[in-house]
Amino acid sequence: MDAAQDIKRICVENGLWVATAESLTAGHLQSLIASVSGASNFFSGGITAYNIDQKVKHLGVDRAHAASVDCVSPQVAAEMARGATELFCVHIGVSTTGYAEPPAGSPTAFAYFAIWDARRAAVVREGRVALTSSERVTNQHEMARRVLSELQAYLSA
Repeated sequence: MDAAQDIKRICVENGLWVATAESLTAGHLQSLIASVSGASNFFSGGITAYNIDQKVKHLGVDRAHAASVDCVSPQVAAEMARGATELFCVHIGVSTTGYAEPPAGSPTAFAYFAIWDARRAAVVREGRVALTSSERVTNQHEMARRVLSELQAYLSA
């Protein structure tokens, strides 16, 4: 069973709802989740907030911190995931933020993700991911797949 199918099964069996807040992945994560038939039974939707103004306005990201890290940090990822749960009134929020291409001074692109569980009012899984392709879209797809696997692992635990 693929990750999205397994996530659907777990969510439907447990009455859980998921939403996403994406930056780096620009909707790729939403696309993977919604690729399964019946996704509307567990996936409420997502938002792609690509710039700081939208992250602050829609997801409650702290502007001062986000500005100081170019919107790329574990804190920004956590705030985005929490903001998704609040925006869509769901149990689980998943977020991505980072660089699809290496930023100046870095040999690789990298990103952060967070999974927020509103039932616990806490980040339950987070991490930094090194993205090794020189292709922007390849890195976006890879990050979305890795975060989908992290969501599957969290829900399966």
